[in-house]
Amino acid sequence: MTTLLFRRDPYLQEAPAVVLQHSPEGGIVLDQSLFFPTGGGQPGDSGWLIWEGGRVVIATTTRNADGVIVLVPGSASALPPSGAAVVQRLDWERRYRHMRMHTALHLLSAAVSRPVTGGQIGAAKSRLDFDIPDPVPERGNLEERLNLLIGSDLRVTESMIAEEDLAAQPQLVRQISAPLPQGHGRLRLVGIGEGAGQIDLQACSGTHVARIGEIGRIQVAEIARKGRNSHRISITLDS
Repeated sequence: MTTLLFRRDPYLQEAPAVVLQHSPEGGIVLDQSLFFPTGGGQPGDSGWLIWEGGRVVIATTTRNADGVIVLVPGSASALPPSGAAVVQRLDWERRYRHMRMHTALHLLSAAVSRPVTGGQIGAAKSRLDFDIPDPVPERGNLEERLNLLIGSDLRVTESMIAEEDLAAQPQLVRQISAPLPQGHGRLRLVGIGEGAGQIDLQACSGTHVARIGEIGRIQVAEIARKGRNSHRISITLDS
């Protein structure tokens, strides 16, 4: 099993590792991973692996069919051999924007408070699709509300829940088309705010900022109809 360094500390930007093996497709499996793998609408991390006498660009990170984290090189250059000691270095600017965006989408889902039917995180623009009958939120009002919430700088919390308890509280899985996770035993919940001041709590495996003030000012770029009761709300970061 690969140790999930991104889960222990999402702000960690560099860490050592040992190469366990290469995948049949030419990916790299490490004993511990700083790199978040694509999942839950969040793109896989990119960056670099450095070892004595070599360096390779990591274009993205995925999981294989068995759930193993695989770092995908950006070119067919030489790879570190199995057993090699390497240094992992994140493209931190890209990851941090994903963290800010991911937390902003949780805030958006709390503000709209309607079932989510899809979503995608990007460094430049992110979106959620909602099951919203008319009338839809007014763009300017929604943007103002989101930025007022961000100004409260609430803490982002993490807790664990047993799989059977999550099944009894399906509202904690916001995407209505997604099946409830199974076979994990315990699952992670991400909250915004604490105690009576908590404004959101949902199952999530992604990386997040520690406080919502880190998101910075956001813009509601677009609210577009995607179907009879489906609307896509896209957001961008001011900087």
